[in-house]
Amino acid sequence: MANETEVAVLFADVVGSTELYEALGDIKARDTIAHCLDAMKTATEQNSGRVIKTIGDEVMSTFPTADDALNAAREMQINISRGPLASSEGVPLAIRVGCDFGPVVPDERDVFGSTVHTANRMTSQAKASQIVTTSDMVEHLSAEWRASVRQIDLAHVKGKSGEIALYEVLWQKDDITSMLPTISWGDEQRKPTTRMRLRYQGDEVTVEAGHPLVRIGRSEDNELVVKGNLISRLHCRVEISRDRFSLVDQSTNGTFVVTRQGEELFVRRDSIQLSGEGVIGLGRVVQPGSAQAIHFIQED
Repeated sequence: MANETEVAVLFADVVGSTELYEALGDIKARDTIAHCLDAMKTATEQNSGRVIKTIGDEVMSTFPTADDALNAAREMQINISRGPLASSEGVPLAIRVGCDFGPVVPDERDVFGSTVHTANRMTSQAKASQIVTTSDMVEHLSAEWRASVRQIDLAHVKGKSGEIALYEVLWQKDDITSMLPTISWGDEQRKPTTRMRLRYQGDEVTVEAGHPLVRIGRSEDNELVVKGNLISRLHCRVEISRDRFSLVDQSTNGTFVVTRQGEELFVRRDSIQLSGEGVIGLGRVVQPGSAQAIHFIQED
C-alpha cells in the first residue's frame, strides 16, 4: 500500500457550464470549456503541479507546496476571467477554485484522503471568480501569500469535527468586497450553543456542532433506522449550520412534520427549517403517540 504524502490539492471548475451550452450551442460550448480546461492544466504544469484528472468541466491537481497551488490558481483566474477566454460571443466565463493542504494516499493515477474531500468542498463553497481555502492551507503559505487571504465564513465539512474556517484568496485586489469590522469569527472550534435530540422507539441521536448531520431511513447504515414500505433507503437528514437546524428530504414519498403547536409541514426533495419540538413522519403524517413517530426537540 502506498505511503501518505503531504501535498496541496486543488479543484477548479467552470461556473455555469449548463448556461454556456444553452447560449452557445453544444459544439461551441464544448470547445470553450475545452479551452478553459487547457488553461487550467497549463497553469498547473507551469507551477510544479500535476494534473490528476479532469471530470467534465473540472480539473483536479496536486502541488508540492501551498504557494505553488495558489500561484496556479491565480494564473487560472487571470487567464480565464481576464484573458482571451474572458468572453465568448458575449457570454462571460468564470471559474471557481478550492484547495486544501494535507496528507493524501497516492494510488496509480489518483490520490485519496480527507484532504481531497475537503478541497472539493472548498470548490463548492466558492463563487464565480473566487478562490477558497482552509486554515491548513493558510498555515503552509509564505508570508506574502498569507497577507492576501481573509477569513470569510465557517462551515461544516464531512469528516471534520465541528466547523472549519473558510478563507478567500484575494487574487484581484482591485475588486474586493469590504467586510464589516464588527464581524468576529472567534475560535473555529467554538462551544456549541444549541442541539437537537431525535428519538425513535428507544433510540436517540443528537444533532450538534460536533455531530452536525443525522441520516434517517430504512437502510441499516443510517443513524436512525426506520422500517416501512413508504420509507426510502436514505429518506431524509437533519443537519445544523450556524445553530440552525434543517430537515432535508431525499425520498420518494416525502417527509411530514407536525409541530408542538399542531402545524403540519410537508417537504419532498427540498429542505425546511426545523425548530422547537414536534414529530417527523416518513412518507405519511404521524401523531406524537404513533410508533412511527420520530420525536425532535431543540435544546438551547
